[in-house]
Parts: sequence; structure tokens; C-alpha cells
Amino acid sequence: MNIGKRLKELRKERKETQEQIARAIDIALRHYQRIESEEGLPGIEVFYALADHFQVNADYLLGRTGVRDMLPPASEQEGGHA
Repeated sequence: MNIGKRLKELRKERKETQEQIARAIDIALRHYQRIESEEGLPGIEVFYALADHFQVNADYLLGRTGVRDMLPPASEQEGGHA
């Protein structure tokens, strides 16, 4: 599965419009539409904003895993030592 399909699936699950998502992550509506329709790819900042907005891990958005859960911060993964 690709990023556009994942975004559309997540958006529909949350019953959000493309405009609501674009506004929430502070990008132009057309920019979001291009990402979802796979006419373009998001920059890294937008990509992470989308993952945060949908509360999924970045690999899920990329289609590299079926696991949606966000990963804990690195400090938590290493037993809380910074």
C-alpha cells in the first residue's frame, strides 16, 4: 500500500475532509490533495506532521508495516536514559 491510499483510508476513518487535514497541518489544500492522489510526495516536515496528525508511525504511512502504533521517543526505548 502506498502513502496516498493510507492517507485516504485514515482520513475516511476519522471522517475528516481533505481541507480539515490541510488546515490542521498548515499546508495548502491543493498540496494535500496532490499527496493523497499521489501526484507528489510530502516533504519530511509535512510527512511527520501527517504521521502526528493521524497518530500513526511513519513506517505505517509509507506502507512498510501494518503496525499503526507510534514508536516511543528514543529516550524511552533506551530505558529512559538520555
